Amino acid sequence: MSRVARTSDLMWPRLFRRFEGRASTRQGQLRDMLVHAVVEGFLSPGQSLPSSRLLASELKLSRTTVTLAFQALMDQGLIVGRPRSGYFVADQMLATFVVARRRADQRALRGSVNWHDRMVLTPSIQRNIVKPSDWQQRPYPFIYGQFDATLFPGREWRECVLESLQSRSVRQWAPDHLDRDDDMLVEQIHRRLLPARGIWVERNEILVTAGAQQATFMLAALLVGPTTTVGVENPGYPDARNNFALRTAHVRALRVDGEGLAPSAALSSCDYVYVTPSHQCPTTVTMPLARRHALLARAERDDFVVIEDDHESELNFSGHPMPALKSLDTAQRVIYVGSLSKTLAHGLRLGFIVAPSDLIRELRALRRLMMRHVPTNNQQAAASFIAHGHHEAFVRRLNVAYRDRSRALDAALHAHAPMLAPMAAKGGSALWVAAPSELNTSDLAQRLYEQGVVIEPGEVFFAGTKRPRNHMRIGYSSIGLDRIDAGVRIIAREIVRASSR
Repeated sequence: MSRVARTSDLMWPRLFRRFEGRASTRQGQLRDMLVHAVVEGFLSPGQSLPSSRLLASELKLSRTTVTLAFQALMDQGLIVGRPRSGYFVADQMLATFVVARRRADQRALRGSVNWHDRMVLTPSIQRNIVKPSDWQQRPYPFIYGQFDATLFPGREWRECVLESLQSRSVRQWAPDHLDRDDDMLVEQIHRRLLPARGIWVERNEILVTAGAQQATFMLAALLVGPTTTVGVENPGYPDARNNFALRTAHVRALRVDGEGLAPSAALSSCDYVYVTPSHQCPTTVTMPLARRHALLARAERDDFVVIEDDHESELNFSGHPMPALKSLDTAQRVIYVGSLSKTLAHGLRLGFIVAPSDLIRELRALRRLMMRHVPTNNQQAAASFIAHGHHEAFVRRLNVAYRDRSRALDAALHAHAPMLAPMAAKGGSALWVAAPSELNTSDLAQRLYEQGVVIEPGEVFFAGTKRPRNHMRIGYSSIGLDRIDAGVRIIAREIVRASSR
């Protein structure tokens, strides 16, 4: 069925009314409307027209009026009739249609607003992580940070969602909460999630966000001005770097080594330093305890604030995660950003900020201007999921699955792709891999995609103009254990082919 036929009950009466008074008869009004529908692209050459019975019914006309209008358009060569099939826009209307559309577009362009000149920000020109939308249809999705339906605790989550639909629960989350968060979720963050990271704060120092992404956006909006200097890891998380770059031209790239953010003199000139110490994005390395203490001492000495994105802190194969920077902070110099999306489901979009109450108050007011509050039905379902112990159990299962997948990926890379150098990791859900210097992983990713393999080129993670192009992130959160070896074989084979070229 054509788009026009599907939407006829809405489109045709409204369009017909636009031509009232333009012709002396209803038949003429109908002819004008149909010609306009072709010119504006509602009907294209070769497309079927609505039946005379349908149009007569929708437009409150007699079928005779509609039939005569169709006949007049046939006489003009605008439509053709086909026995037992109905009426169709004539194919020779194609040239007329194209010319008419071009003229209409030119008229619209002359009278349109120049939006480019009016915009004070153009975020679309920033370099961002790009993931193919059909990655789930590819047999070897080495893609980072995506949902794996085979691991998701569907039964437990469904129970919690059903709890949130009980009448008593609905009465709690359905009203407008203005700027308040769900009390139950704040309680679970306060009593269970944060203490597990060694963090003890008051409830008024917690704000729920729509994921870590919104948290970073709001912090940038509230704290970063045109002259503010923000230090970001290099390589580092592009979305955080882009958020700060929207606010200031003084975004400083800070070197990363095998222990995360490296100490350097550049730290002294920063007002804020954004860091991912648990599993550095994208290298996945963990910052050791001594360097964490050194960073906090440096922050106090040089008067900068640390924004800690506790990236994938729960995904730790050793079973002994490093204490969060926030847990070591005695001078209120760490703003903590956490997320449930990284473990439970990325589409859930639930995160939180932990910061001094004065800052949380202003962040809450800013969030109210943006969206009032995060959807409270999701908050309540997530709170129940944590309270019943499902989240903790799920993270344990994830760690077992990811540990096995990580080992399989590392073994496959050593066996089939010795030319690649993966960085050692103690957790997370991906490996950061360096390829031979002459290899362009963006080109490699395109060729692999055509063979059903999805990887992430690494260039986007680097700041500046001189960016290495031989890195890639190979994720294992979304690929089954039984497919890893075969997928790596394809990667290795394509690298050999690229080298031979």
